[in-house]
Amino acid sequence: MAKQSVAEQFVDILVRAGVQRMYGVVGDSLNPVVDAIRRTDGIEWIQVRHEETAAFAAGAEAQITGRLAACAGSCGPGNLHLINGLYDAQRSMAPVLALASHIPSGEIGLGYFQETHPDQLFRECSHYSELISNPQQMPRLLQSAVQHAISRSGVSVVALPGDIAALPAPEKAVEHALVTARPTVRPGDGEIEKLVRLVDEADRVTLFCGSGTAGAHAEVMEFAGRVKAPVGHALRGKEWIQYDNPYDVGMSGLLGYGAAYEATHECDLLVLLGTDFPYNAFLPDDVKIVQVDIRPEHLGRRSQLDLAVWGDVRETLRALNARVKVKTDRRFLDRMLKKHADALEGVVKAYTRKVEKRTPIHPEYVASVLDELADEDAVFTVDTGMCNVWAARYLSPNGRRRIIGSFSHGSMANALPQAIGAQFTDPGRQVVSMSGDGGFSMLMGDFLTLVQYDLPVKVVLFNNSSLAMVELEMLVSGLPSYGTRNKNPDFAAIARAAGAYGVRVEKPKQLTGALKDAFRHRGPALVDVVTDPDALSIPPKISAEMVTGFALSASKIVLDGGVGRMIQMARSNLRNVPRP
Repeated sequence: MAKQSVAEQFVDILVRAGVQRMYGVVGDSLNPVVDAIRRTDGIEWIQVRHEETAAFAAGAEAQITGRLAACAGSCGPGNLHLINGLYDAQRSMAPVLALASHIPSGEIGLGYFQETHPDQLFRECSHYSELISNPQQMPRLLQSAVQHAISRSGVSVVALPGDIAALPAPEKAVEHALVTARPTVRPGDGEIEKLVRLVDEADRVTLFCGSGTAGAHAEVMEFAGRVKAPVGHALRGKEWIQYDNPYDVGMSGLLGYGAAYEATHECDLLVLLGTDFPYNAFLPDDVKIVQVDIRPEHLGRRSQLDLAVWGDVRETLRALNARVKVKTDRRFLDRMLKKHADALEGVVKAYTRKVEKRTPIHPEYVASVLDELADEDAVFTVDTGMCNVWAARYLSPNGRRRIIGSFSHGSMANALPQAIGAQFTDPGRQVVSMSGDGGFSMLMGDFLTLVQYDLPVKVVLFNNSSLAMVELEMLVSGLPSYGTRNKNPDFAAIARAAGAYGVRVEKPKQLTGALKDAFRHRGPALVDVVTDPDALSIPPKISAEMVTGFALSASKIVLDGGVGRMIQMARSNLRNVPRP
């Protein structure tokens, strides 16, 4: 029986860890590993056109499934292309194992062709980044990398020279049982008692929720009901907390809407649940703040805390709900619900007033129609920029839909690659890429990956021929827009030339039919919607303290442009407010 090679052992461990596919671009230093994948059941090699796509796709797969996903790049320039997608996976807490193939081991440090030092380069965007320089390090080093990625919900990088990968694996190497799932973490009784005391003593409690509330919807709603708390959310918390929420007051931040900002500032106890919300300009500095987070390094790094609680949100609230006193005074909650409904009523006209007749098409209208037509369990991947705005305002979560984006890293060109990873996890599930023309054109080559694998991803292209979010950033900084306009082709014609379904929409009356036809099409499809580049409505007064990069210090809202079906939920919640 032939001895197992390092590459074969590497692939076997990935399969044991639950990895079903590895995304990448082949290259000579990767050949032993790719060939081992070819000969191994239970895992497949997914050929993409750019390694950045590979990393984004792996990160999206990990976010959808909760399992470890993998990507790879060949030596030097090949694995360097992974870095942007790996940064996104790390900041999105997506467990990803990246193989950074390396130059021949005997040439490391001698300025060899394509030489880089991946074990050093990837340290900032990973929990673990190490070089296998000797077969004797296997399988322990790879097992450690797997455990780091899974246990810390982030990226591990293994650099492996091609010549080492082809060598025989060590005999009688110890392969231990792999941990492939994270435990829940419950705070100690002392912390729970302190939290109970703070909640019981507060007259006005507000909850602000992030992605850490995934799986805790019922517990959050029970807690909000017990203490009569309005519930706001960050963008990454939207899909987990906004649906079936009678306490909803919207979203805070630059893309925010509704009464979330007021609710967080007018309470006397703010409870941050599973959020590492980065914009501290939107957080109050004159109320008591409690933060609950599974990652202790997140506690207190955005605001001064009165209590830091290290624990899983669901387990923490389960303990809390059994102990806190039920509050009977709804006045603060009802006032915030009314403010929220009033705020949405004030902007809803932005997308309902004759937009079905206006050209160029209002992007708000596109997003609202898309939300109505998409499946109830659709996965939306969302490009950074104005597509974030439309997703935040118009996509309606329901507990089954998923919304994936580069919400923490803020990279362009993420939506199409993430759609690839999402679609591979379930070829029968509807996956919609909400792409901007800037982001789509940046990694447009991987539209060919959809065609090659016949992935039924539907790309809805918001084509305003501009980098609209950058224009907004320039505007609030008092600068004229410059270098932001794109001269675009007919993207639908390009899609058809590639062998996919493509349709261009220039009039609002064409939109519904075009989306329905694309959704019915069994393969990949692109709907190129020509949208209004000047769709933003800017308040009449812009503070001089506003700065670019999604941060501001004096103004709490920059964008004012409609809220989709959320207005119906706000109206419904308001109708349920008890009358004296």
